[in-house]
Amino acid sequence: MKIIADENIPAVAQAFGTLGEVTLLPGRSLRAQDVRAADVLLVRSVTRVGRELLESSRVRFVGSATIGFDHVDRDYLQSRSIGFATAPGSNATSAAEYVVSALLALGEREGFRLAGRSVGIVGCGNVGSRVRDRLAALGCDCLVNDPPLRERGDHDAFVGLDDILQADIISVHVPLEKSGRHPTRHLIDGAVLQRMKPEAVLINTSRGAVVDNAALDALLARRRDLHVVLDVWEGEPAIGMRLLKRVALGTAHIAGYSLDGKLRGTEMIYRAACDYFGCLPRWDAAAVLPDANILDLRGSTGGDDLERVRAAVFHAYDIRMDDERLRGLLTLPQDERPAGFDRLRKEYPIRREFAATTVRIDSDAGTLGDLLRGIGFNVVVSNFSNS
Repeated sequence: MKIIADENIPAVAQAFGTLGEVTLLPGRSLRAQDVRAADVLLVRSVTRVGRELLESSRVRFVGSATIGFDHVDRDYLQSRSIGFATAPGSNATSAAEYVVSALLALGEREGFRLAGRSVGIVGCGNVGSRVRDRLAALGCDCLVNDPPLRERGDHDAFVGLDDILQADIISVHVPLEKSGRHPTRHLIDGAVLQRMKPEAVLINTSRGAVVDNAALDALLARRRDLHVVLDVWEGEPAIGMRLLKRVALGTAHIAGYSLDGKLRGTEMIYRAACDYFGCLPRWDAAAVLPDANILDLRGSTGGDDLERVRAAVFHAYDIRMDDERLRGLLTLPQDERPAGFDRLRKEYPIRREFAATTVRIDSDAGTLGDLLRGIGFNVVVSNFSNS
């Protein structure tokens, strides 16, 4: 079996090597001639999959190691009886932890606390629900907007977009849908952006085109009170440098890039391929993960619970480092910036989810343990003298 895979899917050669011969290629530049003789095609969101790519190929199965599928023409795959699988929820925990790190970083910079803040969550699927749970654990009052889920009756506490716009923090977690009953392209457009309350925070980790980047750029030129965090951008990898300068935090579409999440995505499409071809899985993602680490907060003096939570979060994932890396594009010649954006993703450093860190705290630490557990850390309680 011949398998063509995006070179940036982690451990893809080890996993799918149990099924056949794997050839790794750059996902953004995949062409029809590259996949003509392939039986299996494995991609990420940077590869458009449809008639143009597959018409002359013998591909029987397509796997996308992503939670979304707006880059795949599913109707075409179905018309050709080509199997298809994605990895829904694979990086949801990672993306939710990105939001936590972003808000703690902004809170430290701007001098606000999360407890008591209202958060409007647009889209309450795999990512949005995890964001809600973690921010609620930190004392936020979370509001949820998700029309498709509301229509299905999956939730009884939805609010309209008007209510979301009254929140202190707005976090967007929807798929990119250009048509249908609930289109999301430019869901957050100029009219919506102008209605954000003073000092509000806007975070987008979904797809770049969900937020109208041109309208956002124009608004931020007038409203310096707003704090915007963008992980996704219109026109990737050729993102707007002026907008990058204006956002509070900017990153290179890496919110879901924990090693745990990426390997989870690989394993999900691997198992789907095994099922499709009737093979027994012979690769396990758990065997690839590094050992967990320990953070000892026992015996620390000064500060409060929020500072210790921030210390734990930044130990596991400090968004400010990714912001600094992306702003490095500003020093490059204009024609080198798109390649620089892709390089930040390809060469992304190893990042583990919070659950890979065990935090040791004192037995008299009060509510600190509950806060840390609420956002995903493992916690061990003991006296410093009994270490």
